[in-house]
Amino acid sequence: MNELLHQPGFLGTAANWAADFTLMMMILFAVLLTVGVVFAVKKKYDTHRWVQTSAVILNVIFVLWMMVLPYRDFIVPGIPQRLNETFYWLTTLHAVVGAIAFTLGVFVVLRANGLMIKALQFNNYKLVMRISYAFYMLTVLLGIGVYLVWFVNNPNPPTYG
Repeated sequence: MNELLHQPGFLGTAANWAADFTLMMMILFAVLLTVGVVFAVKKKYDTHRWVQTSAVILNVIFVLWMMVLPYRDFIVPGIPQRLNETFYWLTTLHAVVGAIAFTLGVFVVLRANGLMIKALQFNNYKLVMRISYAFYMLTVLLGIGVYLVWFVNNPNPPTYG
């Protein structure tokens, strides 16, 4: 599997297969979350919950599997001294906004599925869901920007040796 992930990507950029696959999956998760929003608007709440829960669980897997390590390996060593470079500040902004989206998304899914401890439950459910969705969409847009900076506009893209 590791060999496949480090093969050249399929989008025609300097990215490896893992980066291309991650980008496509994150866009798919954004589409799934949007489909879930449509179900909520149509008052199909059980389907909405199922779609949103599935998208968030898949997102959690991908973030922990495909994003945390590249951030640790390629960005963290340059902080704070290189934060004036687009490669570093944009990826860090993506990570911060993504961490908020990640946390809110998990929080909402736990609450929606009756898994949140009583002390952390909240009443204004719609507002928290909307904020979570907005942060996730912003994270996806920033992620597309990160992909472009890392693999399209970068003469020396990051690679795992």
